Amino acid sequence: MTTLADRELKPPRGGGVEPLRGEALRLLEHELNNGWSVVDDHHLKKTFKFDDFQQALNFTNRVGELAESVDHHPEICLTWGRATVSIWTHSIDGLSEADFVFAARATRLA
Repeated sequence: MTTLADRELKPPRGGGVEPLRGEALRLLEHELNNGWSVVDDHHLKKTFKFDDFQQALNFTNRVGELAESVDHHPEICLTWGRATVSIWTHSIDGLSEADFVFAARATRLA
């Protein structure tokens, strides 16, 4: 079975695609299961902790490189020893499978 982080990461670009809801959302949330929270059934959020600012910055840069490579951009809040990542699919104003794949890949980068 392919892990969530190894799935194709291709965010929908609108055109009648609906955000995940209900059981489909819960199944992906359970599969991700590594400290990410689904907030208001709209976005994923996780705070990554590091020993210092430089490590948090390095992680932020790696997530930024991932975002650019797949054209799917999270919100990142960087502070001393922490980086909080929030992700959702902007074109559908909610969550898609791509968000969960991105979250799993970001966790690998930590």
